[in-house]
Amino acid sequence: MLEQLLQKTLSMLDRTVRQHTYTLHARETGRVIHVGGGIARIKGLSSIRSEELIRFPDDVLGVAVNLEPHEVGVILLGDSDRLAAGIDVNATGREADTPVGESLLGRVIDATGRVLDRGKPLRFKERRPVERPAPAIIERAPVTVPLETGIKTIDALIPIGRGQRELIVGDRQTGKTSVAIDTIINQRNKHVICVYCAIGQRGTAVARVVNTLRQFDALKYTIVVVASDEDPPGLRYITPYAATTMAEYFSEQGKDVLIVYDDLTRHARAYRELSLLLRRPPGREAYPGDIFYLHARLLERATHLHQRSGGGSLTALPIIETQAQDISAYIPTNLISITDGQIYLSPTLFHKGLLPAIDVGKSISRVGGKTQFPTFRSVSGDLRLSYSQFEELETFARFATRLDEETRSTIEHGRRVREVLKQVEHHPLRASEQMVVLKAVNEGLFNHLALDKISNAEAAIQKCVLQELPDLCEQMETGKKLNESQWKQILDVARKAITNIETESDV
Repeated sequence: MLEQLLQKTLSMLDRTVRQHTYTLHARETGRVIHVGGGIARIKGLSSIRSEELIRFPDDVLGVAVNLEPHEVGVILLGDSDRLAAGIDVNATGREADTPVGESLLGRVIDATGRVLDRGKPLRFKERRPVERPAPAIIERAPVTVPLETGIKTIDALIPIGRGQRELIVGDRQTGKTSVAIDTIINQRNKHVICVYCAIGQRGTAVARVVNTLRQFDALKYTIVVVASDEDPPGLRYITPYAATTMAEYFSEQGKDVLIVYDDLTRHARAYRELSLLLRRPPGREAYPGDIFYLHARLLERATHLHQRSGGGSLTALPIIETQAQDISAYIPTNLISITDGQIYLSPTLFHKGLLPAIDVGKSISRVGGKTQFPTFRSVSGDLRLSYSQFEELETFARFATRLDEETRSTIEHGRRVREVLKQVEHHPLRASEQMVVLKAVNEGLFNHLALDKISNAEAAIQKCVLQELPDLCEQMETGKKLNESQWKQILDVARKAITNIETESDV
């Protein structure tokens, strides 16, 4: 019995072996001749392609970037401490890629898909190359829909449209990240997917951002892609491209996406470090000659797609850090020329407590004005004029001992405009809440109030108008224009709210 069973098993194995066809797979192997500083140089791999992944021992990955006649320059995406010259490496035959899909929402990951939030492993069905060509001109459509930030100064004076590239620029510790995070928080219930890309940030800073997003229930529609300052420069280099690929997955499905790059100064430094180690010739400020192309090919991927291409949009908010308020440095000027405008945050305003510290004079939006709601446009036009006049007069008024009544009135009105433009961090406002307050300050309703009473009056107006005129608020937020009688209703409610505030303070 046992002998029959053995014979049957052996015959079955013999039949399986005869039926099996062996397939030969060619595998190209190279040898490391130098490793260190986040790069490696390899001999062999004669058929390697640019941007191809190379697998090192211990599952460390690298990307081929320098294809020279006798060697290949590789940037490493993992820890290189245990790598040494003389080890063998294999080409993978695929481009550097990253996971995409709905499962990434609410997660904190790196560019390769490694989970950083101690959650469950990612489950994704697709990977896409991190480097992808930007949409062709024929696939693009005009920017027509506003991207509401919830910040009065931006939505009124420097509006941003969906599909725009708006630079956030300023010195360290001036609130650049706060502006970007408030914009992400304000996308709640607006059907906008967000991607926050942290490049070279400290782990504690990224943890604060994640906790803020979780606190305001914004993490569920946000992907956080991180390359910390402790990661290899190669990972910092590819992270913004990988984050853009993740964002494009949604925009190509017809959805609106917002991506924040925090920040591209550190990205440029990582690329400079890699380039110098790979012996590329340095240029201005030791950056290689293709540093402009580095960010141009990244930000060109942000656009509003035509309806025949899905109709989605990808809005980019790159952040850049200046030193001593020098926006004419190499990297800031590159980014200013690539983007569609900039939001400049002034350390002088920050130290005065005028938050957000946005310098309206140095900030501009070259596209967003066309997307602004008609009602918002009618309010913000007068606001920009009065604020500009105030800033000019306030400077000269310091040297004058006596001012005429008209000048004094303009300065006092401007101070109230500036007070209204102040806003608490992580407290974005609805469009209607912004419009009613800005209309009230334009009409001089705050002129007789003390500066310390402005914030209370602003909150009272917003509360009363939302309660008593919800239909008009909805009309403002859907982009419909208000007539004179409707504005009169709003101003009457605003006056009543201010009167109540004054009555309560007298008591």
